Formats: sequence, C-alpha cells, structure tokens
Amino acid sequence: MAAAHEPLKGRVSGEEWAQRVDLAACYRLIASFGWDDLIFTHISARVPGTHDAFLVNPYGLLFDEITASSLVKVNLGGEVADDARGSINPAGFTIHSAVHEARPDVDCVVHLHTPSGVAVSAQEHGLRPITQTALLPCASLAYHDYEGLALNADEKKRLVDDLGDRSFMILRNHGTLAVGPSIADAFLAIYVLERACEAQVLAQSGGGALREVPRAIVDGIREQAAKVTGGLGGQLAWPALLRRLDRQDPSFRH
Repeated sequence: MAAAHEPLKGRVSGEEWAQRVDLAACYRLIASFGWDDLIFTHISARVPGTHDAFLVNPYGLLFDEITASSLVKVNLGGEVADDARGSINPAGFTIHSAVHEARPDVDCVVHLHTPSGVAVSAQEHGLRPITQTALLPCASLAYHDYEGLALNADEKKRLVDDLGDRSFMILRNHGTLAVGPSIADAFLAIYVLERACEAQVLAQSGGGALREVPRAIVDGIREQAAKVTGGLGGQLAWPALLRRLDRQDPSFRH
C-alpha cells in the first residue's frame, strides 16, 4: 500500500494532474521490472506549461509507494514548491535540473542504477551494438565520466555538454539515463537501454567472441523504429502499461 498523501486532484491544473499520474505510473513500472534501487534513483517530468519547474519523487519513498499526489514540485533553483510533500535527493536534483534546463525538448528524465546498467557503465567500451535491442540506444548514445556523487553544480555543464541532443546516456561507473519528449517516450527509452545492457552482460558471460552489427545498420535504425511504432514512439505501449498497473494496484492515481 502506498504512503498516504493529501490528494492534489482538483488543486492543480488538469494538465499537471495528468503529468503526475503518468509520472507516478512510471515509478511503479520501474519498480515492477525490478529496476529501482531502494530510494536512491529518480525520474522527473516537467510541469506542463513551464520551463523552470519539474516533478520528482520525495526522498524516502520507495518507487512502489509513489502516487500522483506524493510527487514533489521543484524549480531549477532547488526550491520545493510544496514542502509538505517532502524533501528531494540533492544528487538527483543536480542531474535532473541540468537536463531540464538545457533541453527544452525533454519533458522526462529517467536515471537508474540497475546491476546490468552499472556493469555496462564500468566497461571500457560501454554499450556495444551486439543485439537488435542495443541498436536504438547506440544510434543516440552519450557518455559522461564519473565525478563522484552528483553534488557539484559545476558538473551540470559537463553533463549536458556530453548529452548534447541525444536520448540515451551511460554515466560511467554509475548507471544509465534516458530522456524523452514525454514520460511514455522516456520510459520506452530506458526500457530499451536496460534490456540492451542485460543482454550484453548475458552475452559476455558465455565467454565467446561477440559479433557487432555494422555501423550502417545502426545509423538507419531510428527511421526503422519509427515505422515499427507507427510514429507513436512510447505512446504505442503506454496505454497497455497503464492497464497493467490498474489491474495490479491503481493507487498510483491517488
């Protein structure tokens, strides 16, 4: 059962409430795949109609406890709009505020510390194009070198410079990050990136030589992926994922 918070529905705009519901769903989905790390990673989504405010998890709640009303609204200066919702992870603020400020095209940022994602982040050559699943991340992949816990505001510029206009990032010796123009797109991006990392670790465990897909195929994969999803991207699967959550536990909507 999720932690109780005073309901916000009707006290925020309809657009913000819908964003809150989708973001709470994203947290629950990450937990259902076993990709959470207790309370220590984070997913953020821009408050609709703003550039300088985003929603993120209150520090201390597990991902499967997150509800639409429990999410914290924070501005790019780190000021929590409603401190009754709780505090935020300062390292998470550094990473997410940097991306939201630099990338107006990004509405959602997902950052994880899964075993497979961290394992690949520790490898010299990072993610390799050895599976079909890896091709989409490899076509739009950035790397950021480890600088310690993300508490230094000076790191923001280096992080966003490394990310550039790409959708996927491997934080070396740390974990994975994916961004998207919607929560649905960002979830699909992190899903594909994590599956690719899992497959790479499994393939490497066999001990044999690994065959990489030619770069020409990698470069053309984004156009092919758009055809597969009918141009909908993450929105193709998102309604089905929400139906799954509603069957399991609809309390994320509260």
